[in-house]
Amino acid sequence: MKKSLAVGQLDVLFVSPNSSRSAYQDLADEYSAIEPPTWALLLAESCRRKGFGVAILDADAERLLPDKAAERAVEINPRLVCLVVYGQNPNSGTTNMVGALEFAQSLKDRSQELMIAIVGSHASALPKEVISYECIDLVILNEGVYALHSLLQSNLADDLPKVKGIAHKHGGQPVMNQPERVVPGDLMDVDLPGYAWDLLPKKSKPLDLYRAHFWHTGYDHSTRTPFAAIYSSLGCRYGCDFCMINIVNRFDNDDSVTAADSKGMRFWSPDFVLNEMEKLAELGIETLRISDEMFFLDRRYFEPLLDGIVKRGFRFNMWAYARVDTVRERYLELFKRAGVNWLGLGIEAGNQTVRREVSKGTFKDINIREVVRSIRKHDISVGSNYIIGFPDDDHSTVAETVQLSLELCTEFANFYPCQALPGSPLHLQARLNGWKLPESFEGYGFLSYEAQPLPTKHLTAAEVLRLRDEAWHTYFSYEPYLKLVENKFGRQQRANVEALSKIRLRRKLLGD
Repeated sequence: MKKSLAVGQLDVLFVSPNSSRSAYQDLADEYSAIEPPTWALLLAESCRRKGFGVAILDADAERLLPDKAAERAVEINPRLVCLVVYGQNPNSGTTNMVGALEFAQSLKDRSQELMIAIVGSHASALPKEVISYECIDLVILNEGVYALHSLLQSNLADDLPKVKGIAHKHGGQPVMNQPERVVPGDLMDVDLPGYAWDLLPKKSKPLDLYRAHFWHTGYDHSTRTPFAAIYSSLGCRYGCDFCMINIVNRFDNDDSVTAADSKGMRFWSPDFVLNEMEKLAELGIETLRISDEMFFLDRRYFEPLLDGIVKRGFRFNMWAYARVDTVRERYLELFKRAGVNWLGLGIEAGNQTVRREVSKGTFKDINIREVVRSIRKHDISVGSNYIIGFPDDDHSTVAETVQLSLELCTEFANFYPCQALPGSPLHLQARLNGWKLPESFEGYGFLSYEAQPLPTKHLTAAEVLRLRDEAWHTYFSYEPYLKLVENKFGRQQRANVEALSKIRLRRKLLGD
């Protein structure tokens, strides 16, 4: 049974912190996306279905500074404040710790009585470090569904030691409780039963504080809002060295656990996802991200979902992720009919040996050029993702990656500096070997001022960052690419891209 609470008192306030300026610098004003806080929505709905009173404070969408967000939280006065710290890019979970801790400290300065919990990718990666902050009372491990249910059933005091899946403080010392499971595949529809869309802030209509990625709408600013993002599955079956996605699946408190130890996928039923899409369509949403780490993988799930989208007549403009070695051309026509107008491809590196080394050999040696060609043949745009600075990278292999990007000349390209993201095998390796890691959370943000990637066997960290920034500007000022944008999306859209390319990021590591 749920514990009693004061009349009108809320059980839990889920807070999405604002770290936009730290993560994106000047890009935060107009160009970066503002995504709905997907995990806050999922957790809120899960708790609400169990009978708990819930609310969401999205400081990111409202662009609230920590002090103002803390004032709101004090006014609401919930039993528990739960910071939900993820990000629209994998590394953002760590970078967003900036805003999370600023908010938590500001809240503690105003009210010592309010209990503050934190859940998210960074908290799951380094729970003992996170619980050591004075302003954090509880760390919720993995995705936190069952731990939250147990917490809200407790008195949030002397019975904390009985709650599985959390870290707390006892006598001022951090304590790790026994781990809690993640929601199993056969209970996804039941225990993660949807999104609390109605709890999001808005100006005049649902989801109008959120905006799609600039490229998602063909570089047209006017159609980026409203915007939503949903999952049809969680997790990934692979264990690449540079990735920390699966760390939120962890079920072991050992310090050596990484995302590669927790790999796996769980799926909602296609009908369940279709019903969520129906809600979004009724709210007037047309621009939609499918946030799955690996949507184009298992036909048992994506095929009935896409067929259902077609049959229900949805008119979403969607994008989804795929690996270059899982794309099967026979399904591309269905993807396009369903409204998947973009596929994000993890190409990673131009050199096959470099790619094979960091992906544990799971990437097959395939013809990347042919895969991209087949996707675009079906009028699906490609967003290519490249990583500069893998451990074996040198000037020549980075040049191969840049040359491949120009040759493929896809409708969009991301260039990431390789970073040892907390929770990844690479981060554990860096710590064990004494490699220099960022000294701040901002250091893990690939667009941040303090960005600090790993050095390679042949390149310094500064060289990696410089090569990444040079690659980005080379690509977005490449005349064949600009002509592609103009021909496919329009002259104004080309001008929008050219305006974006004029923004230069400041980098501490490069002496700015």
